[in-house]
Amino acid sequence: MIGYVTLGSNDVPRAAQFYDELLALIGAGRTYEGERFIAWSTGPGSPALSVITPFDGNPATVGNGTMVAIAVDSPDKVHEVHAKALALGGTDEGAPGPRVDGFYAGYFRDLDGNKLNAFCIVSDGS
Repeated sequence: MIGYVTLGSNDVPRAAQFYDELLALIGAGRTYEGERFIAWSTGPGSPALSVITPFDGNPATVGNGTMVAIAVDSPDKVHEVHAKALALGGTDEGAPGPRVDGFYAGYFRDLDGNKLNAFCIVSDGS
């Protein structure tokens, strides 16, 4: 259902460096680039994540209650993505761990303050 998610940035080159390294962990690379934006995905037809300077020329701000969730394949990958985000200068919004039945996630903010998480669905035995 979701085609892409766009996050505002006041420094697209800085955001690009953050997301180039972070999203490489899940096999995503740049798929589109323009004067004001860059988008990443894991392949054609896959949802994309992009950063952009706002069209209206005003500064980018974070949405209160807005969050982007990055699907990964294991709790180990949740930990890896969360740790990488923090190593790249992101901030912790909730250490990786189980949340509700079968949902495992770690929460962080990017360099512009946008909230994201890495998550996976686990069976009771995981």
